[in-house]
Amino acid sequence: MRVHFAVYARGLRRHSTYRAALVAGLVTNSVFGAINAMVLLAVFSARPEINGYDATDAVTQVFVGQMLITVTMVISAAPSLDLADRVRTGEVAIDLLRPVSLQNWCLAEDLGRATFGFLFRGVPTFLVGVVLFGAVVPSGFVAASLFLTSVVLASLVGFALRYLYALCGFWMLDSRGVWAVSGLLGPVLAGMILPLPLFPPAVGDVLRLLPWASMVQIPAEILLGKESPTGGGVLGGLALQALWAALLLGLGAWLTSVATRRVVIQGG
Repeated sequence: MRVHFAVYARGLRRHSTYRAALVAGLVTNSVFGAINAMVLLAVFSARPEINGYDATDAVTQVFVGQMLITVTMVISAAPSLDLADRVRTGEVAIDLLRPVSLQNWCLAEDLGRATFGFLFRGVPTFLVGVVLFGAVVPSGFVAASLFLTSVVLASLVGFALRYLYALCGFWMLDSRGVWAVSGLLGPVLAGMILPLPLFPPAVGDVLRLLPWASMVQIPAEILLGKESPTGGGVLGGLALQALWAALLLGLGAWLTSVATRRVVIQGG
C-alpha cells in the first residue's frame, strides 16, 4: 500500500510542474463551457423544460463536464495513459517486472493526476460557471460529500475505460485508433456535449446506463438531486457508478493476466 501512495504522490507532483499548461487548460475549459452554456440557454429560451431539465440544470451540467475533463479524460482522442505507448514500444516489459499489479500501479499514478486536475483546474472552472451562469452548488455538507464520492467513482470509471483502451495494444500493436474513436464518442455518450435528457427518452435512458454516463451525466444528476435511471435517487446513481467501476476494473485485471501470458509486443 505504501508503494501505491508513493506512486500517487508522484503522479500529483508530476502534473503540478506544468503551470502554463494548467492556466491554458483552465482558460480553455472556461471559454468552451461558456460557449456551450450560451447555446443551451438559447435552446431553453424557446422551450423552458425538456424531459425534466431546465436551463439551470443544463448549465450546471455543462460546467460539471468541464470540471471533470481532467478527472476522467473522457474527451481525450490521444492516449492519456503512458501505458498505451509503453505497450506499443515494448517498454511495458519493464513494468511487468515490478512486484506490484500493473493496473494498480497505473491507477495510483492516474489518481494523482486526477486529484491535481480536479483541485486546480476543475474547481476553478466550475466556479466560473457559478459566477457567470448561476450553476448549482451543493446545498450542504451531505450533498457535497455525495457529489465528491461521485467524482471519485467517475475517476475510477474513466481510468478503467482508458486502461482497457491501452490494453488493446497487446493485440492490435497500436491502440491509437481505439483512442481516436473513444475521443469522438465518449463525450457524447457521457453527456458532456449535450445532457442526455435532451435526447429522445428512449435513447437517453439507455445511454444513462452505459459506463460513459458515469463520468459526467451521473455526477451532474447527483449534484442536481435528479432521479437515477436505476431508481433510488442519488444513492441509485452512486450504486450504478460503483457497479461499473468494479466491473471495468475487474475486466482490466483479467485482461492484464491474459495479455501478459501471451506477450507479443512490438519491439520486444
